[in-house]
Amino acid sequence: MSDTPIVAQKAPFPVEVEAGKTYFWCACGRSARQPFCDGSHKGTGLAPLKYEAETDGRVFFCGCKATAGQPLCDGSHSRL
Repeated sequence: MSDTPIVAQKAPFPVEVEAGKTYFWCACGRSARQPFCDGSHKGTGLAPLKYEAETDGRVFFCGCKATAGQPLCDGSHSRL
């Protein structure tokens, strides 16, 4: 398997998060539970990224896996 992430979708994933809760963002693009990790990265050289919500609310997790602001969307998908 490659250590290059694949594009899960060319748009962010809006998610309602809870303050104090930990989320594991899929960095490889292979998870069936996007935008979260399901272990599909095994053997790729990639690993999920831990995200701890500071406040309750909606955040936009990157779907294209090209964001410079991992794990949140920075609009990189518009340039793919």
